[in-house]
Amino acid sequence: MPRLSVIVPVYKVQGYLRECLDSVLGQSFTDLELIGVDDCSPDGSGRILDEYAARDSRVTALHLAENVGLGRARNAGAERATGDYLLFLDSDDAYLDGALEAVARRLDACGDPDVLVFDHVRRYWWDAVRPSIFGEQLAAAGTRTESVPENPELLRLFAVAWNKAYRRAFYERHGLAFLPGLYEDAPLAYEAMVSADSIGCLARACVSYRQRYRGAITRSPGRKHFDIFPQYASLMAFLDERPWLEQLRPELFERMMSHFLFCIERPDRVRPADRRAYFRIAREFHRRYRPAGYRPPPGRQGIPLRLVGARSYGLYAAFGLAKRARRRLLHTTRLARGALGRRVYRAYYAVQRRLPLDERLAVYSAYWDRGVRCNPAAIEAACRKLAPEIHPVWVVRANAVPELPPGTDYVLPRSRRYWRVTARAKYLVNNVNFPNHVRKRPGQVHVQTHHGTPLKTMGLDQQGYPAAAIGLSFRGLLHRVARWDFSISANPHSTEVWDRAYPLDYTHLETGYPRNDVYTTATAEDVRAVRERLEIPPGRIALLYAPTMRDYRRGFVPQVDLVRLARELGDDHMLLVRTHYFYGRSPELLELQERGVLRDVSGHPSVEELCLASDALVTDYSSIMFDYANLDRPMVIHAPDWQAYRASRGVTFDLLSGRPGDTPGVVSRDEDELIAAFTSGAWRGPEAAALRAAFRERFCPYDDGRAAERVVRRVFLGQDAAELPAPVPPAERTCAPAPDAAALPGAPSRVGATG
Repeated sequence: MPRLSVIVPVYKVQGYLRECLDSVLGQSFTDLELIGVDDCSPDGSGRILDEYAARDSRVTALHLAENVGLGRARNAGAERATGDYLLFLDSDDAYLDGALEAVARRLDACGDPDVLVFDHVRRYWWDAVRPSIFGEQLAAAGTRTESVPENPELLRLFAVAWNKAYRRAFYERHGLAFLPGLYEDAPLAYEAMVSADSIGCLARACVSYRQRYRGAITRSPGRKHFDIFPQYASLMAFLDERPWLEQLRPELFERMMSHFLFCIERPDRVRPADRRAYFRIAREFHRRYRPAGYRPPPGRQGIPLRLVGARSYGLYAAFGLAKRARRRLLHTTRLARGALGRRVYRAYYAVQRRLPLDERLAVYSAYWDRGVRCNPAAIEAACRKLAPEIHPVWVVRANAVPELPPGTDYVLPRSRRYWRVTARAKYLVNNVNFPNHVRKRPGQVHVQTHHGTPLKTMGLDQQGYPAAAIGLSFRGLLHRVARWDFSISANPHSTEVWDRAYPLDYTHLETGYPRNDVYTTATAEDVRAVRERLEIPPGRIALLYAPTMRDYRRGFVPQVDLVRLARELGDDHMLLVRTHYFYGRSPELLELQERGVLRDVSGHPSVEELCLASDALVTDYSSIMFDYANLDRPMVIHAPDWQAYRASRGVTFDLLSGRPGDTPGVVSRDEDELIAAFTSGAWRGPEAAALRAAFRERFCPYDDGRAAERVVRRVFLGQDAAELPAPVPPAERTCAPAPDAAALPGAPSRVGATG
């Protein structure tokens, strides 16, 4: 008897079926059976099922003599199932990697509940992936189990068949079965939920729910959507037979009516010509099944339900027209307000630019207003100490506000105060360019900090690489560069590139990168504290994998099989994976994290902390390598697509030449070489150390822990370049101790460059 029985009803899905079946059979959890039910499909779906059944004994191909519909096909599969738990998967959807292992673990942790509800992601036809809205509610349950009478909010979880595991003995004892017709899964989902004595929850996304461009039956308009009424009539009859569930009737009535209204409002379900007839039946359901004393939700949310209760389609249709008109009006108003607002704010900004500069005001931004980060953050911190009279204000987008350090003074882009501070501030500091609408006025000082040493081509050098310059106006770029007064440089290489890429009149500040100061000033205590926050066990070798973006590819695609890498390196290693900030969070990485394969640190606010916590860096062409060299810790360059990257983006030097100063350590060109770099010990051998030392000498000549101080003294305090502290040569510096050294009792605060 297998632990899990996965039932897949199949009808006209030959284009999706293999992906679906592979997602089940390729799971790390193997104690399962797969029952594919061919619902007399007219395409090649039945043949595909037979192929899989012939080569995998876990697969049963069940062919129905006639087309019976999705619900009855599921019932046929359930009758053949022998597993402890039943799971239903639609044949155009798929399980995410590790999903069934996570389900099995949570079933064990919850003590074999009657029902386990798990999360999903929506996968759109244009390849976007979005999380569901149920994650927070599912996560709140932990491993606790409850019944619906104990927690009626469980009825607000997605009422579908494929996001649940049903204990087969429970399913059969209660005689659960799907009815024919559309919307067959909602009544069964509710019946199972209210019948279960124990319901567990799993916040991990297990199903990739495909949103097809066309072909989904629930998004094909027609009278078949009237099937929803007998489905819910069966649910009401179910309640009538169980008076002990009467307390749940108001919630289920509201779920039912909300579902009716959801469908009538969508032209891809109920056609406009059918709405009056649909409404008439919904109105009759409202009259017949409304619980005594039921009150609709207050406010605007309850208006549609009240109108159904009023039994007037004219009023309901008028409300729908008014709602749609209101939406159009709001949209038009927003456009008009935007145009008017732009004119008003342009006038306001012009007035503010005529007022005196505030000599004690500095405006900061980083990574297109993503928060307090990078070189601007390090400069602001140093300014607070050396020039405390300068008041900092950060430009921050709304979604980054919750992560701001306590006490941060900030403005939202294009708000009224934003226009005022950008017009009046003496200092403007950014690691990218401020938008075109920010006009530099006489007396303002603009500091461009940059955010990396350029391996890839930048600025005007990109003109020879059109794939990397899509949408970029070089004329507009030069207009923005013309605002710069100072350009911070981490090394002579950067200074040369900036001169060529941004050929305008500004002053180079060869100070080193302020964000890299921490690699010299951090103590053993700091390193230990960061590793504790990241939950890296003592003695574990933490490898930070931080690849860069690709101009020729959408979305994050790792250049290595992370599962294999983790397996080959063994339990004494831990993978920390950080994607480029352009990509956002990766559902695939979140899945692997749930499985314990790696730690997804893409959302960690400080890349500097990640570097301090790691024992080694694995990267490809990311500028993180130049910063990491300050730590004098091993680096491995994994470059399987070097030629493609070089051709599409262009590079400023040959990273893989192997010459001292060009290459920072071991280079791997495929997965086997990457694994061998670690299993052989070459990653931290003498040859790698020699390459790293030469690389550090070339690219880290100024990063001695006082870069931010030099910037503040030069820009904010007006000192001459000759007055600034001279950089300490790399060979004479101390740097933050490596994790193994920091873990030793009585470890020194910092260690020598080669220590």
